[in-house]
Parts: sequence; C-alpha cells; structure tokens
Amino acid sequence: MTEHLDPGLYIVATPIGNLGDITLRAVDVLQRSSLIACEDTRVTGRLLKHLGVSTRMRRYDDHASEDQRARLIDLARGEPVALVSDAGTPLVSDPGYRLVREAREADIAVFTVPGACAAIAGLTLAGLPNDRFLFAGFLPHKDKARGDVLDGLADTDATLIFYETGPRLVRSLEAIARRWPERDVAVARELTKLHEECRTGSARDLASHYSANPPKGEIVLLIGPPRVLENHADPDEMLRAALSEASPSKAAAKVAKATGLDRQALYARAVELKAQ
Repeated sequence: MTEHLDPGLYIVATPIGNLGDITLRAVDVLQRSSLIACEDTRVTGRLLKHLGVSTRMRRYDDHASEDQRARLIDLARGEPVALVSDAGTPLVSDPGYRLVREAREADIAVFTVPGACAAIAGLTLAGLPNDRFLFAGFLPHKDKARGDVLDGLADTDATLIFYETGPRLVRSLEAIARRWPERDVAVARELTKLHEECRTGSARDLASHYSANPPKGEIVLLIGPPRVLENHADPDEMLRAALSEASPSKAAAKVAKATGLDRQALYARAVELKAQ
C-alpha cells in the first residue's frame, strides 16, 4: 500500500450482509480517503466502526442537491473521496450516477473498488442461464405499471433480474405467472446472511409458497429467458409454445428465427392457432 491515495472519486462496494465480504482494498481506500459520501451515515457508521475506520462522512443520496454534488466534486479534485451505498455496489439501483458523470465531465479521476453486488450474487445461486442477463432494478409498486414493465421485457432473450421487497413479492410473482407460466423463476433472499435462501420453480408455485410463508429481508427476483425452441420440433407445436407468452407476430418471428421458415406464412398460421 502506498502512503498517499491519489485524488479522485473512489466507487467502493461494501458488504450486502456478511461483513466479512469487505475487500482488503476497500478497507484501505475507506481508511485513507478524506471523506466518505454515503446514503445514510448511521448505516455506514456501523460498518466503519466494525472496520476501525474513522474517516469523516457526508450524506449523499437521491435527494442530494446540485450544490452538494459540486462540493464533493471540488473536494475530489485534490483529495480522495469515497462513494458508498448502504450495501453492495454503488450505482446498481443506488444513487451516484450523476456524481460519477459530472466528475468525469470535470476531468476528475474515477476509480472502482469492486466487491459484493446482490444482483450478481443472486444470479450465481439461481442456476438460470447467465450468458446474457438484464438487471432492471425494482419492479413498480402499482399493478398496471408493473405489468407494463414485464410486458415490455417479454421478448428479451436473457435472464431478467429485479430487486423486490418482501411485502410486494407475491404480487410480482402472480403477475409473472399470468404472463409466463412456463418460465423458470428464482427468489434469492437474505444473501450472505445466516438464513440465505434461493428457491426456484414456476412463478405460480413460488407465489403459493411465499403466500404461506411471508418473506423477510431484501430479495433478488430472477426470471429465466423464453424457453429455447428446438429446430426439429413441429412448427405448429413451436407456434403454440411461443403463443403462450407472445403475440402472433412475435411468435411467428421467434419460430422463423429458430427454423428459417417463412415468417409471413408462420404469422398466418399463428393467427389461426390463436383463434382455435
């Protein structure tokens, strides 16, 4: 470790539950920073006390003003400033992107100090396809808005990752079950903590389980991509499978891509099947 830390903005990941997940580099940066910008000084204060770090803190959250941001940027011109969230990696469904963007625009060095991230931790446990995934933050609270978000992601050929809360989990699972009854779903909760859990199954089965066993703690909700259609399958069977979660036009496009068959002909057949 060098005696002096270079000036700039340091994006520091902190544990999401188990305090042992803090990295050695993160401790070093927090110790040698001139200031730690954090969402809640009480939350970060408990972590710093555990680490034996006495660096001063300043609140920086979604409600921070332009003046507060400007003061942090001015300080980072000549001194090291660390940015942390309450837990996990800053900027992943947390405040901070405006600060990073304006720091870069001001030609201030920005450094990343990686570590825990709940979305990635959930993905590693779920056993869902991980070659492509999309993190979409928190699902909306209201039913219509939640449904609109899900509908907009219906054709995304990737595992979808959301953050969710215990009181809203069942309603979200029910909305998923209505749209995609055959998709694989995972609920990962209390990650890295004593009662860590990752439960997989259909959205309907999971909704039933958590209706009977109301969950606590922070939750990562994952939805597998549309099931892959086999090229050797009967086109009608493929269309029926695709129609279970897509419109005739989108179903036809999906089967055309999988088989090389004419899209217009498949669309006409999809309309017929839909009407049956």
